[in-house]
Amino acid sequence: MSHPTTPAPIGVFDSGYGGLTILSEICRQLPQYDYIYLGDNARSPYGTRSFDVINDFTLQAVKYLFDAGCPLVILACNTASAKALREIQQHYLPYSEDPTRRVLGVIRPTVEAISRFTKSRHIGVVATPGTVSSHSYATEIGKLFPEVTVEEQACPMWVPLVEYGESNAPGADYFVEKYTAELMQRDPKIDTIILGCTHYPLLRPKIREALPESVELISQGELVASSLADYLLRHPEMEHRLSQGGEISYRTTECPEKFEELASIFTGTEVRATRVKITG
Repeated sequence: MSHPTTPAPIGVFDSGYGGLTILSEICRQLPQYDYIYLGDNARSPYGTRSFDVINDFTLQAVKYLFDAGCPLVILACNTASAKALREIQQHYLPYSEDPTRRVLGVIRPTVEAISRFTKSRHIGVVATPGTVSSHSYATEIGKLFPEVTVEEQACPMWVPLVEYGESNAPGADYFVEKYTAELMQRDPKIDTIILGCTHYPLLRPKIREALPESVELISQGELVASSLADYLLRHPEMEHRLSQGGEISYRTTECPEKFEELASIFTGTEVRATRVKITG
């Protein structure tokens, strides 16, 4: 089936706000393109929900962005990448009205980069309970680097700290130190830690302080943006379908005013959002 030739934005989806850290880095590396950011804030967090529900919600969001014209969608959400990406790639896209569209996640690009960082071949992953319970990072790392030992640590308090604007407050220190200490105690050989949640870059200074200097911290935004740039170089047929006006449209399933207030914590700039419905 032929696909529309009108250039269109890249879709960036997250269940909440954390994907804005991914979008910011993508825009820094690839400022020429147009983007639609969609936050399913009314139904977040996804991390505590079942696989089936996350699949349904994520597919609804992807369909919304496809209907908005996006030929390429980035799931800037670890939970959606962990629990819905494969299902969408294997069971939805090939049978959709335009199977040339693409959906990419954030876990694979992060995992592909770890060999550049670790020397001890012992990796730590800090993430939400949902991402940890899916073992997506351990599974992907095991496929690419079977010799690497992976230790995962759920950090249930980190997302609320960020969303309540407490990431720089003294109260955050306790929970940052608690989870990093638990992780390092289980495997003192860890020399690289993946921040496996898009909220966590806002806690990076405190996480850095709580860890030995020798431990490398990996944030996803930079790696996902580099991976996207590389993808577009390798796929000119997709690159030609993207509009280049340097514009960002923010859309949320929640109240726009609430989204705008919290989004500014993640972007460091003022944003204007529109409320949309993606149920279906």
